[in-house]
Amino acid sequence: MKKLLGLFLCVIVAICVQAQSKEEKEVATAVETLKKAMLDGTRKDLENIAANELSYGHSNGLIENKAEFVEALASGKNDFVTINLAEQTVKMAGNTALVRHKLTGETNNGGQAGTVNLSVLLVWQKQQGQWKLLARQAVKLL
Repeated sequence: MKKLLGLFLCVIVAICVQAQSKEEKEVATAVETLKKAMLDGTRKDLENIAANELSYGHSNGLIENKAEFVEALASGKNDFVTINLAEQTVKMAGNTALVRHKLTGETNNGGQAGTVNLSVLLVWQKQQGQWKLLARQAVKLL
């Protein structure tokens, strides 16, 4: 009986360690919403997910504000054909969330096909009950 109880407790602890908080799940959903908006290039969806104060850093050093970020994707200047996310972590700090992941994908920027292999840091902030992308910085992975 003690062995069975011990096994049960180990399983419960393992589940609790891996369980995400409600806020972490909301942020993970916001990341997926951002991914879809970036793939679709839908201006309204991009404007909706980005904070007005957005600072969007590309791996080449280019920094865009919200208007520039939205325009680049909505116009097709920056065009993601595929986006794959891996090794994602979410860390909460009050009404701010730090998300790190690996991003690989195919692009068609300005009609020129390419690929990306990036490590990305996203900073999310809860504003009026919604998670908004406040900052993003990417670096190229070799």
